[in-house]
Amino acid sequence: MFARVYSATVLGIQGIDVEVEVDIANGLPYFEISGLAASSVREARNRVKSAIKNSGYSFPLQRITVNLAPADVRKAGSMLDLSIAIGILLGSGQVTIQNELANWIFLGELSLDGRLRPLHGLFPMILAAKQAGFAGAVIPASCEEDVERAKLPIVRIATLQECVACCSLSNDELQALCHSHEKNRRRFSQTEQIMEVACFSDVKGQYHVKRAMEVAASGLHHLMMVGPPGTGKTMMARRFPAILPSLDEEQSLIVDTIYSACGLLSERWKQTPYPPFRAPHASITRAGMVGGGAFPIPGEMSLSHLGVLFLDEWSEFSRNVLEAMRQPLEDGHITLVRKEGKFSFPCHLLLVSSFNPCLCGFYRFETESQPCKCSVNEIKRYWKRLSGPMLDRMDIQVEVPRVRIDDMQKAGSITTDMMRERVQAARERQAHRYSGTQIQVNSQVSGRWLTHYIPLSDTVQAWLSALYQTSGISNRSYDKIIKLARTIADLEDSEHVREEHVAEAFQYRALDQKQWKEEI
Repeated sequence: MFARVYSATVLGIQGIDVEVEVDIANGLPYFEISGLAASSVREARNRVKSAIKNSGYSFPLQRITVNLAPADVRKAGSMLDLSIAIGILLGSGQVTIQNELANWIFLGELSLDGRLRPLHGLFPMILAAKQAGFAGAVIPASCEEDVERAKLPIVRIATLQECVACCSLSNDELQALCHSHEKNRRRFSQTEQIMEVACFSDVKGQYHVKRAMEVAASGLHHLMMVGPPGTGKTMMARRFPAILPSLDEEQSLIVDTIYSACGLLSERWKQTPYPPFRAPHASITRAGMVGGGAFPIPGEMSLSHLGVLFLDEWSEFSRNVLEAMRQPLEDGHITLVRKEGKFSFPCHLLLVSSFNPCLCGFYRFETESQPCKCSVNEIKRYWKRLSGPMLDRMDIQVEVPRVRIDDMQKAGSITTDMMRERVQAARERQAHRYSGTQIQVNSQVSGRWLTHYIPLSDTVQAWLSALYQTSGISNRSYDKIIKLARTIADLEDSEHVREEHVAEAFQYRALDQKQWKEEI
């Protein structure tokens, strides 16, 4: 006999619908799974056989062939166990579907006693099923992912027996079961896990860096901080996500889909409702940063999508890792080509980095008690770890010096709430300016749209041209200064870009200034 049920798998961060075909014929006992199945899928034969027997059903001692279509797409994981077991029970005549479950997908890993174990990667699979027109999904009850947000009917079950019992329900009873699960589900992503964020008032002094962070957050401009150790670079960077606007429902679903595909959704819950914040160690590999593997999965750049990627001790990262980031920072996505096909991962992120200016940490920040002990050659070798093109992509470059003693003894006057309000107001002005387009913030404006959306007066244009001629900045830096000036004007609620906005924007290009270039 022949039976057909539906399931899904994950390829990269994309859900792939899978048609599970089961054929049971007379012959010597045989159980084969075809359709480009990985070893984790072929091992389902033992799990399915034991689960069916231990759930009180008979495993047919016949020739069983299971095909997973499309056969040219690699399948990996244990999420196909439940669909294979239901297909065998249907093909052997032990179960009959009497409702709309025939147009649902079945997802779940079976234990040997018939219980269903939790899965990761449910979000992309559920979204793929919805897009393909399936009527609903059956998933393990122990799964904590809030997949009901995908607006697809979901039935949560604990055992194979419960799944079989659902096959005999009426459509009304099935829908009532869906509504019951939706009403009682636990909203992990919004109520149970809230990231604890300290306030910017804890940071003493460094008012110019806080201002730079407001500009960076308002226009999504990449931020680089350089200064001696212990001046608050890491402290401020870890507070940075709190001043960013919260993600809307659609953006949150996209981010959760990426984390779900990587099995890291529990980490994402700890940061909600703020945008993602990732801070990988300097020992990270190239694949860990941009993604990769035999079955490619997203790296830290994609896990930072619509959020912040913080690289502490930036100069300690591998040169290959940093160079691999250059193109994705510009494009907003990462494309990997493997024998299984082409994988594309989104990475629209805000890069924040911090590092010391030399090995001892005091070059250009010397004091009488803490002079720089590095030689000229050591300083040059240290800076060669960071390529010029990568430094040029950092929109805002600020120095973070030691805090004066009178600032250390004062209570912080700038709070996170104050900074967030200003950033939110600037974002609203940009949303109004770019309404009806795919542009959301100033940093995304490029090409001919730069002069269209950010017009400059003749006076400002002449002044900016003079800066370009005397400073020797690159064409990219020239455009970035214009975008920065527009963001500063938004923070000041100014309709036009003025000279003081351009002047402040130019100050944020610290490494482009003459004194750094001559000495390094």
